[in-house]
Amino acid sequence: MVEDDKKMAAFVARALRAEGYVVSVLHNGDEALAALLGTSFDAAVLDIMLHGRDGLSVVKQARANGNHTPVLLCSARGDANERIEGLNAGADDYLPKPFVLEELVARVRALTRRGGERTTSVMRLADLTLDTTTHKAERGGRLIELTAREYRLLEYLMRSTPRVCTRMMILEKVWDYHFDPGSNIIDVYIRKLRDKIDVETEVKLLHSVRGAGYVMKEES
Repeated sequence: MVEDDKKMAAFVARALRAEGYVVSVLHNGDEALAALLGTSFDAAVLDIMLHGRDGLSVVKQARANGNHTPVLLCSARGDANERIEGLNAGADDYLPKPFVLEELVARVRALTRRGGERTTSVMRLADLTLDTTTHKAERGGRLIELTAREYRLLEYLMRSTPRVCTRMMILEKVWDYHFDPGSNIIDVYIRKLRDKIDVETEVKLLHSVRGAGYVMKEES
């Protein structure tokens, strides 16, 4: 989600997370382009009017670099010429502002289905797989039963690998908290997740980084 209005971005991100999506929020066009080129996303919701690069420039440059992430462009300027320009730049869909939140969520859902037809929905790390369509996790052929929150945590950590995720990053992306509640909620869920994915195997995938956070990586 790339939107320079932070309140709007938080509002939309909260709605998408309620639908089960793991959402990264950015407010700058240059950051958006770097994220698209450096990370795998199922879809991008991109405002046109941004600080740094504008949304059209982000889409054009991403496509020029071979990135095929489905993109939904949003803009307060809903005239036909801008819609045509956005679609010609490589966007997959266009939604004028103000929009109904339910319509944005429906369009994102359609884009992720469409994107799944072109690219695999299965994430892999060593012998661990996570299907982002069915929310099914397996390790070495063993099915792993996950709660909704455990799934969101695992997907976020796998998407972030090999980057270390801080506690604050996890709280924002998985719990939608923008403050530390001062509880051990993350430690509890990390322990639950580790017990499920690293049980009875010599190769551990979920690691604690002292003083920093947590990271998913293959390590004996």
